[in-house]
Amino acid sequence: MAETRLGRPPGKSEENTARRRRQLLEAAIDCIVTHGFAATTLAKVSSAAGLSQGMAVFYFKTKELLLEETLRYHYESYQRIWQQTLDLAPSDPVERILAFVLADLDPEICNTRNAALWASFWGEAGVRPHFTKICDDFDRVRNDVLHGLCREAEDLIAAPGWTVHEIVDTLDNVTDGMWVRLHISPETMTAAEGRRLIARLLATIFPRRSTEIFDTVAKINRDLGEDIDNPTHDRTPLAATTAQGNKDP
Repeated sequence: MAETRLGRPPGKSEENTARRRRQLLEAAIDCIVTHGFAATTLAKVSSAAGLSQGMAVFYFKTKELLLEETLRYHYESYQRIWQQTLDLAPSDPVERILAFVLADLDPEICNTRNAALWASFWGEAGVRPHFTKICDDFDRVRNDVLHGLCREAEDLIAAPGWTVHEIVDTLDNVTDGMWVRLHISPETMTAAEGRRLIARLLATIFPRRSTEIFDTVAKINRDLGEDIDNPTHDRTPLAATTAQGNKDP
C-alpha cells in the first residue's frame, strides 16, 4: 500500500510565504508613511500586518533589510504599472510616449500614500547608498525605455531645439515634480490637471499631433471621473502660450 503523506497541498506553502511577505511589506509602507523611518520598527510593522515579530525577523532578519525590500517592492509595483500600460498602448510612437508618461499619474501610482513613501526614501538615499543603488537600477530601466520611445518618435519632433535626451529629462522632471507637489501641497493640483499639463508639453514638442494628444488626455480624465471644467487648462501648447506672453502690447 502506498504511503499517504499529510501536509499542505503542493504550492500552498509558497503561496502562504508570498502572502505573508506581502502583508509585511504593505505594513512597512504604512508605518513609514505614518511614523517615518526612525520610528518604523520590526515590532510595529509585524503588529500592523497582524503577524508576530518573529515572522518579520524570519522573512527580513533586520529593519534595514526590510526597508531595502520595501523600496524594491514599491519599485516593482511601479514598474509593473508602466509596463502594463505600455503593453496596451497603440503602436503610434507619440501615443506610446503619452501613455508611458501618463502612467506616472495612474491612481494606483499617483496617490498621497505613494508620494509620501517616495519622499521618505528619496530623503534617505543620500545617507543610505544601498537605497540609491536600488533607485538607480530601476530608474535606469525606465529611462532606457523612455529613450527608446522618444527615438522612435524623433522624426515627428517639430518644435525647434528639442533633442531626445532633453525630452526624456524634461518629462521625468515634470512627473517627479508633480509627485513632490502632491506630497507637499496636494490641494494645489489634481491628477487631471497634471495630465493636461503633460498634454500641453507634448503638444509643444509634437504640434502636428496636438489634437490627438489633447483628445486622449480628455478621454482618460472623463473615464476616471476627473474631468474638471477649468478654463486655465486650455488646448494651447506651452510654446504658443510663451510666445503670446512675449508679444508687445
